[in-house]
Amino acid sequence: MSILNKFSLDGKVALVTGASYGIGFAIATALAKAGATVCFNDLNQELVDKGLKAYEELGIKAYGYVCDVTDEEAVNQLVKKIEEEVGIIDILVNNAGIIKRIPMCEMTAAEFRQVIDVDLNAPFIVAKAVIPNMIKKGHGKIINICSMMSELGRETVSAYAAAKGGLKMLTKNIASEYGEFNIQCNGIGPGYIATPQTAPLREDGHPFNSFIISKTPAARWGETEDLMGPAVFLASDASNFVNGHILYVDGGILAYIGKQPK
Repeated sequence: MSILNKFSLDGKVALVTGASYGIGFAIATALAKAGATVCFNDLNQELVDKGLKAYEELGIKAYGYVCDVTDEEAVNQLVKKIEEEVGIIDILVNNAGIIKRIPMCEMTAAEFRQVIDVDLNAPFIVAKAVIPNMIKKGHGKIINICSMMSELGRETVSAYAAAKGGLKMLTKNIASEYGEFNIQCNGIGPGYIATPQTAPLREDGHPFNSFIISKTPAARWGETEDLMGPAVFLASDASNFVNGHILYVDGGILAYIGKQPK
């Protein structure tokens, strides 16, 4: 058998949360091109319709649903509906997330809780909803979209860093608790990725653009396409003995102390 067959996702059903655009869309596209049937959710019908149109333009038949992943009952109904309409979920990618760039002492507790709710509580809720049938089926893949902020701190992102650090440890705990059921739970930690949200920061002459390029051995921002291969690997049988690992796709930032000032 060809080693490439290990990377095939033929016959698999994947749920990628918040995948109407951006990183989630790129990952879902990669899973679909590897053979998976892709389902995704977003907060409102407008975003879902936007996502469905984008997938259709790539020749991908995707299934879109409106669901707030912080609402446990809504998530349970979403998973039930996907199982009825598409099939039992083999692959879960917890991608939906938010960030609030506010200095810690200016951030309200409510704002802090909102970030924790979306970035940490929601992956717990969705994983909890899909794991029982993964156990019954005898296999499952869970990929949590973590961040370099799972390892590093930076000004104005206290809630995001706390949530992503928690998500890293939730990833390890799911691996520990459910590995015996042939469920692998790993994380992807993107570096600074070129998306519409980061476009203003990437303009020539912007100090943050220069800062990121100088801190990245690859000397560039990442592209959403850079996350496709790692996602397919972690979703496929090629990673069946990889569990509780965070794969940082950051161009080498975490390995690099930075250039010596001239």
